[in-house]
Amino acid sequence: MRKIALSYQLSAQRERDTLIRNQLMDLLQAVRSEGSISAAARQLGLSYRHVWGLLKEWELTVGQPLIIWERGQSAQLTPFADKLLWTERLAQARLAPQIEALRAELERTLALAFDEASHVLSLYASHDDALPLLQEHAAADRLHLDIRFCGSVDAIRALNEGRSVLAGFHVREQPAADGLAAQAYRALLQPGQHKLIGFARRTQGLIVAPGNPLKIDSLRRAAHWRARFVNRALGTGTRVLLDELLTDADLKPEQLSGYERTEPSHAAVAQAVASGSADVGLGTEASAHKLGLGFVPLAQENYHLVCLKSALEQPAVRALREVLASAGWKTLLGGVPGCAPQHSGDVLSLREVLPWWDLPPRKTRAQKASFSASR
Repeated sequence: MRKIALSYQLSAQRERDTLIRNQLMDLLQAVRSEGSISAAARQLGLSYRHVWGLLKEWELTVGQPLIIWERGQSAQLTPFADKLLWTERLAQARLAPQIEALRAELERTLALAFDEASHVLSLYASHDDALPLLQEHAAADRLHLDIRFCGSVDAIRALNEGRSVLAGFHVREQPAADGLAAQAYRALLQPGQHKLIGFARRTQGLIVAPGNPLKIDSLRRAAHWRARFVNRALGTGTRVLLDELLTDADLKPEQLSGYERTEPSHAAVAQAVASGSADVGLGTEASAHKLGLGFVPLAQENYHLVCLKSALEQPAVRALREVLASAGWKTLLGGVPGCAPQHSGDVLSLREVLPWWDLPPRKTRAQKASFSASR
């Protein structure tokens, strides 16, 4: 069993890639994608001799051959190296929310040392590829988002318990008045006490292998063909969405082969499909696009930010609303596959956006008396 040591670097700009860099994995990925040692060296900006020497050193370290060295043939990863690469990428995809939270915490803390006038804003949120992008964009305006990724239900609970100023959750564009989403969120949100801040519209659907070789075009088809499914955990908004979609299709959870298997993020679901350990999973279009996978759209969602009404005029929240409403951010968000601005930065009423509190009007005493007399 090999041991892991982590480190971090300080730089003027952060990389958009959320992976923790590792020299061996970078080498293997370059060889796999380029098909030769010399092309891999050019991609990495290194000499052929240096890359060849590094690979030989790593073979000694791991005690296994990494490259199939055949003269006149394209360089190929050995079965061990191929398995090592995809399992490491799967582990990173699973840990991506925690890695992002750790990086954000370091940046938030160090920002106080470099800039006392900067704003820091805590956000517990359901995972979405647009949030790290927002984090990077807002930092240029001296607003540092301390993002902790978790399920939508847990995010709103964190807000209500005072562990964060904002929460991020998502629901279908036209949620049912008494559907599963209402059951999950209604008791946690109180009109008059909470306010929504518009963020984005996004597409969720089935993540499948490139070209969709199994021709999976619906949950019903996935269930009928017993395709290996990968799910999200209880408490996540995507799990709520899946159960709603199953209800709409008149399917039961046990009809999906793999309903019990869960991954912690959209990226991890996509990586499971990319690695071949699953045939299909529910996730965002952006996650599928990032790994070059196929995507079958099933639902349009609104991703909302929510805070207490009393927090709306806090300097950090005002700064975030200004960033969200800016043309620069809207253009940036529009470049994320399957995403688009949706009332970005606007303060919205719960009752106006969600139908969960539209109860029948109470009868007056006169109406009740008339009803009783007629019986």
